[in-house]
Amino acid sequence: MPDERLSEAHQPRVRPGRFAELGPVNWVLWRILSFGAGVPDAHLFSTLGRTRGLFRGWLHLSARLMPFGRLPRLDTELVILRVAHVRSCEYERRHHERLGRRAGVTRELARRVTDGPDAPGWSDRHRALLHATDALVTRRTLTDDEWAALADHLPPREAVEFCLLVTQYDGLATTITALRIAPDRDE
Repeated sequence: MPDERLSEAHQPRVRPGRFAELGPVNWVLWRILSFGAGVPDAHLFSTLGRTRGLFRGWLHLSARLMPFGRLPRLDTELVILRVAHVRSCEYERRHHERLGRRAGVTRELARRVTDGPDAPGWSDRHRALLHATDALVTRRTLTDDEWAALADHLPPREAVEFCLLVTQYDGLATTITALRIAPDRDE
């Protein structure tokens, strides 16, 4: 007999919303975002969409960081995948492996992201971005040397955006984990 406590621990704490819970605007956004993600129900959006106007504000910030940020899309996806790996956030990892393929994240690059910034094959730029990602997620700050390495590759505006990107996806990983948002199914 299966352990019900174990199965309950994997159940979403908040069911994904539908029209009644999302409202017409968020329902349309959820459908568009699900289509863009290549899944019938992007659970992240149908769950967060329950917050109505807050969802739209969060979505605006998120979109300004990805896909409409100043950092190259490949860099953005590598950083997000590293956050997902360090935070053990399966939902975020799967979602951004799908999106990352469009930005040039090959299976080999995705594997190397899990191997970390010291794995062979990274450019100096990507090594600096991944080291800074690890530092922000694990220590919540950068040393002067980490900042200098980052600043060698990013002008100030992009360096600020980088910090916002990492902390946005770190916070999102926290939300996904706390709410136990179920992985999307490719149906």
